[in-house]
Amino acid sequence: MNRPVVKKLLDISIITGILLGSGCVLLTLLGNPVNSGICLSCFLENLAGAMQLHDHVRMSYLRPELIGFVLGSFVMAIVTKRFRVTGGSSPVIRFFLGFFIIVGCAVFIGCPIKMIQRLGAGDLTAVAALLGLMVGVWLGARYIRAGVHLDREKELPKINGYVFPVFALLLLIFLLVRPSFIIFGQTGPAARHAPIFWSLAISFVIGCSAQRSGLCITGGFRNMFLVKEPTLLMGVIAAFGSALLLSMVTGQFHLGLNGQPASHTEHAWTFIAMLLVGFASVIIDGCPFRQVIKAGQGDVDAAITCLGMLSGAALAIGWSIRSTSAGTTFSGRIAVLLGLIVCVVVVLYYRRPIIKRPDRQTH
Repeated sequence: MNRPVVKKLLDISIITGILLGSGCVLLTLLGNPVNSGICLSCFLENLAGAMQLHDHVRMSYLRPELIGFVLGSFVMAIVTKRFRVTGGSSPVIRFFLGFFIIVGCAVFIGCPIKMIQRLGAGDLTAVAALLGLMVGVWLGARYIRAGVHLDREKELPKINGYVFPVFALLLLIFLLVRPSFIIFGQTGPAARHAPIFWSLAISFVIGCSAQRSGLCITGGFRNMFLVKEPTLLMGVIAAFGSALLLSMVTGQFHLGLNGQPASHTEHAWTFIAMLLVGFASVIIDGCPFRQVIKAGQGDVDAAITCLGMLSGAALAIGWSIRSTSAGTTFSGRIAVLLGLIVCVVVVLYYRRPIIKRPDRQTH
């Protein structure tokens, strides 16, 4: 790849990171829960409640940000002619790995993006999450280097790629019309949300930029571990830097371990849970945020992963997997360990020996 192209990708990645980090803090200022301006796992838990996939009304709200991410990615992919419909790469495995990614996020209480915002706001409980995520990505990268990859995807009829964006449009209609079968909680986290217009606008812009840059939290670390390529990681660093700066400017920075919003101090389980998130994300090529963006640009496998994540979000609430400020639950611990076992089984099954070509001999 020539130098001008690399510089352009680096610039787009940094811009996306700044938009993402700033968007986290801005959405919190506008009404989203503290340190949860953008959290894919939290948003999916809210969506699952809104669709009555669990009965916890306080966690039920149709988050506009999910809609904005998908539609922003879709529009940008169409405009730039990068809308490419592919699928068929181990869909069932991707579904269940998506499920367990949300399990890990639920035990930590946040996705990798929320982890960045929590770090930027001075929440030191997220340090264990960062370390666990990095170890999980490093482990996944080692298996990739050893020849692990899921089945190859193939081109599909374009109608398959339109299903997920149409689903997002349907959710937008439900958000605006508010039919009786969609639940909007009036108390707790569900009642804390930014105005619909600003949530849609900010997430749409981020979705457009993320589609262009390919920004992925776990992908940034993976590329560094695999090939020492820093482009995506610079975007991740930009997200943290902008979240940190804006948190300090707006008075949302509170350094410490104890009493942080939506957190617990069981650091060992935080580490293990985010190790699961990092490991599984590398296997399926993308963190929760990246899966949503890819689903918007025509990746059917990512759409299936998102459905797995939605299922995981529903059961994280219904089966008491999600942690609280009091700590982790027994169900959550068992689910995380089961997820790690599933990841190990998958990579061992898909490990393909790398065949080295014999050296040419001169005669």
